[in-house]
Amino acid sequence: MNNTLTAREAAALLGISLPTLYSYVSRGLLQSQQHPGQKAKRYAKEEVLRLLARASDNKRAGSAAESAIDWGLPVLESKITQVANGKLYYRAHAVDELAVTHTLEQTAWVLWDSEAGPDLPQTCLTALTRLWPTLPGLTAHLSPYERAISILPLLARTVEEIQYIHAHQKAMLWMHLSAAALLGIAPDYQAFHQKLAAAWQLNAEQAELVRAALVVSADHELNVSTFTVRCVASAGANMGMALVAGLAALSGPKHGGESLRVSRLLRAALAVPENDISSFLARHLRSHDASHHFSPRLPGFAHPLYPDGDPRGALLMKMLDREKHASLFVVAEIAEDLTSQKLNIDFGLVAVEIACQLPPGAAQILFALGRTAGWLAHAMEQLETGQLIRPRARYVGKFPDTATD
Repeated sequence: MNNTLTAREAAALLGISLPTLYSYVSRGLLQSQQHPGQKAKRYAKEEVLRLLARASDNKRAGSAAESAIDWGLPVLESKITQVANGKLYYRAHAVDELAVTHTLEQTAWVLWDSEAGPDLPQTCLTALTRLWPTLPGLTAHLSPYERAISILPLLARTVEEIQYIHAHQKAMLWMHLSAAALLGIAPDYQAFHQKLAAAWQLNAEQAELVRAALVVSADHELNVSTFTVRCVASAGANMGMALVAGLAALSGPKHGGESLRVSRLLRAALAVPENDISSFLARHLRSHDASHHFSPRLPGFAHPLYPDGDPRGALLMKMLDREKHASLFVVAEIAEDLTSQKLNIDFGLVAVEIACQLPPGAAQILFALGRTAGWLAHAMEQLETGQLIRPRARYVGKFPDTATD
């Protein structure tokens, strides 16, 4: 079986001229093969078919579609969150302004384009609290993410059977249940930053930091967890299962798990003498580049959408007492000099974690709990469209021998 093509056969299959075919070879888009005893070069049939598939896709969707899924062009429309000119907006409200005045609940109403509804009736929690005493015990050995992913599906049917409240109130109920599951406490309607303050024994100043951290974490358009939530919601799954999908995506080291790496780095940097911090970070930067190909930088620095600096991380650092937490600023400034990159939200959240003397991993909880507001906004927006998210895959595997017939 001959699995190669002549230049003319390859050009005919691709619908191009011979000079264009040769230009593809020179640009590295196609490889030619020289076989022993043959003067003319040949082309692997499967490689030509893959190139044909790519060309066909680009003709249908535009060449920019190639990079759309990886920090590229937008892939769907949304009215929720905008990243523009180095700033972040929730429905045209600047997030750095919301973080000064709003709680996470109030931010959720903004994201959901909803008037602040009446308080949730206590009866909404009655059936759920009967289940709750047994749930944390069953999941005590799990991490906060694993605990929430285990608990929320068990509550889904009970919550979805509640018929007498508005969809936005049901979404708020899901946020309170998520908070309880992440923290391993019984559910209640206390404000989210106050729940965290009580669980972590924070003072009023620290509670304000936590409140702002929740607000700036609430949404960030189509990040991987939010896109996952929209896909699950588009299939008709309930809000609870959409949240579980978001938590599962957020647990990965390239997304919500990044804060754990930032925490390890920052705590280690703070443990060395100040005059050794630069060499410590330089060594880490070199080893990080070698072992983390998906993120060739110091964890906690740079963001593709903010070349001039992540405003969320900057805001959280601005809220810290610079004199009291001078060492955090020293590490940040040395790292920025080494990398020529600004700190991002992961660094800001871990700085709050350390400044407030929270347990390691608390930054992940802040990020996840804040993000539930945005996930639910996107789930509800997706449901309103009535569309199933179902992109096509470009096949690049083996082709049947009849593919060119």
